Amino acid sequence: MAHIIAGRFEQQDQVQQAIEQLLSVGFPRDQISSFYVNPAGQHDLYPIGGDRDTSPGAQESGDGVVRGVAAGSAIGAGVGMVGAAVAGPVGPLIGTLVGAHLGSLIGGLSEMKEQGESEQSSDENVAPQRKSGMLVAVGMPDGTKEADAIHILRTLGADQIERAEGCITDGNWEDFNPLRPPVLLTG
Repeated sequence: MAHIIAGRFEQQDQVQQAIEQLLSVGFPRDQISSFYVNPAGQHDLYPIGGDRDTSPGAQESGDGVVRGVAAGSAIGAGVGMVGAAVAGPVGPLIGTLVGAHLGSLIGGLSEMKEQGESEQSSDENVAPQRKSGMLVAVGMPDGTKEADAIHILRTLGADQIERAEGCITDGNWEDFNPLRPPVLLTG
């Protein structure tokens, strides 16, 4: 494991300049890695896509679905009764089914939204999220020249400069985890 300093850039020419300057101050090419970090949820860690095997908010939708089905069924049955003259005796049944379906969708989504808002307001120590963009990372097996790497990245316009522990081999940050919150450097 080595110390790694990484910075996010928005433009490819900034990435090339950063690599050139890191090389010019003596960082070895095989310890410099550059790659694009996808937006959260799009890291394709699973064969069918996505970052996780379950959606973090989906477990919170259950109560809302139940309430939505009940309300939607009642409203749908009422609408179906009114439309019974046109649709016949199946009108209330169709109304109930359509109302239950729409109610479950609306109820589940509203519950997830409420849960997300309460989590955001109650958790003041939320870990920083890594933004998508081009990442330039440089490994320092002996921990030296960290200040040089930070200065170069910051001077060229990197934002979200972070410190990590990991392994860069032949220009590839082998143990990079896009879901791990970055340890951002300030100042």
